[in-house]
Amino acid sequence: MKNRFSRFLAGMLAALTVLCAAPAARAAGFADVPAGSWAAEDIYRCVELGVLQGQTADRFGMGRPMTRAAFVTAMCRLFGWELVTQSTPTYRDVQDPDVWYYAAVETAYAHGAITDQTDTFRPGDPITREELAVMLVRALGYGTIAGLAQDLPMPFQDVDTGAGYLAMAYELGIVNGTSKTTFSPEKTATREQAAVMLMRVYDACRAVPSLVGVCSGDGSGDWSRYEAVALTGGRIPYGTAAQMSRPAAEREQVFLEAVHAAGAKALLHVTASSSVLGHSAAELASAVADAAADGGYDGVYLDVPVSGEKNQAAFTRLAQALDQALGERSLYVVADAPAWNGGAEPAWDYEALGRAADCLVVRIAAYKSEVKNVVTAPMEPLEEVYYALSRLGRDVEESRLCLLLTTTASAWEGGRERTLDGAQVETLRAEGAHSYYAQRYACSYLMWQEGSGTTTVWYLDGQSVRERVRMCAFLGVDRVCLSDTDAASGLFWEGLS
Repeated sequence: MKNRFSRFLAGMLAALTVLCAAPAARAAGFADVPAGSWAAEDIYRCVELGVLQGQTADRFGMGRPMTRAAFVTAMCRLFGWELVTQSTPTYRDVQDPDVWYYAAVETAYAHGAITDQTDTFRPGDPITREELAVMLVRALGYGTIAGLAQDLPMPFQDVDTGAGYLAMAYELGIVNGTSKTTFSPEKTATREQAAVMLMRVYDACRAVPSLVGVCSGDGSGDWSRYEAVALTGGRIPYGTAAQMSRPAAEREQVFLEAVHAAGAKALLHVTASSSVLGHSAAELASAVADAAADGGYDGVYLDVPVSGEKNQAAFTRLAQALDQALGERSLYVVADAPAWNGGAEPAWDYEALGRAADCLVVRIAAYKSEVKNVVTAPMEPLEEVYYALSRLGRDVEESRLCLLLTTTASAWEGGRERTLDGAQVETLRAEGAHSYYAQRYACSYLMWQEGSGTTTVWYLDGQSVRERVRMCAFLGVDRVCLSDTDAASGLFWEGLS
């Protein structure tokens, strides 16, 4: 598996601040770490950031086993967890509050990175490759996803336990196999291996995505953080292939000036009913490309709701034709993602769409269930983000993928849905509506009782957005798209800071 973190620039990473204790001073060098070693850079980064320490002033302990106690201590530093001490120790072999690893063990337990399935922790034992991978996946909060992942294909033939955790750690690029078909789960992890894995997690947790946005407003605004922005208002009218409407001229001019001043690409947002896909793909593409050129756009954002294998094939042909018709202009294409719980494999030709589009914007299927009039309807459930992006990564270059994030909120009352913007969500919170967080889906929601009915509002806040950005980084996807830039709340933007 290729290294999914190769695109992170070392210079940028060195400048980032770690969310843990004050970093140690720059190590002058360890005598046992060869300059050309595969792990040298990550060893020194770990020490510099205060995540790991050398065993002595001049020796890191390269090739030496990493103990379980040392690893949970490093995890606490990596994630910036505030150390806790339990009045009643969790493990019978970690009883002394004064021992150097006591608080780290209890803290890792409190955060779910380790469990009490046994009454001993074995702090001095060397940590195995399986234990290390499981701890990191659990520390990231991916335990539920790992439980689902155990049903996915596993490349390793020597894994009997923890299959979902190991498959996920491998898919996320945290660990590698010892060969194409072996993981060697019981093999001891060395200190340098631990350093490399910790830094892979560190890099993903600090990722800052490139932004794509859909603008439904007047076109003005600060677009300096965006690589591309699409202005709504472009439409292929029903029943014709030769016409293409554009936004109002004044709105269009304001938008183009603002986006180009920010150095971003201005895209014409194009939608239509699926009925137009019965027309010639070449005729449709020509009309859309001409409209983009006449308007002075840098490209097209194609978003046509599609269902059915026949229409999906026609949409792919349209994307291919539009790729040719646009020439040097960019093509951003929205496609529905494969769904974990979606049954049969979708008919989308993702490989063909990925070749045609400069950017394939992935729209995640929404969940909706109802129990006793309480609706569960999270936006872009994290488990589906994981499945979709890992699945698409087999057919599409990760550099071409982009995750669509819903900026609006979904309010459910009496079985009916209405859409709220970010400002309305913030108003509800200010008026006293308590916010909850669904750990499984990594999505926030409001809930309150009025009379005999329950109102539930699902939305993405800062924590929700950060979780999705981090998952994207693990899977090599460095772009996210805001479904409506004008609807995004301050809470939403906290996750993109």
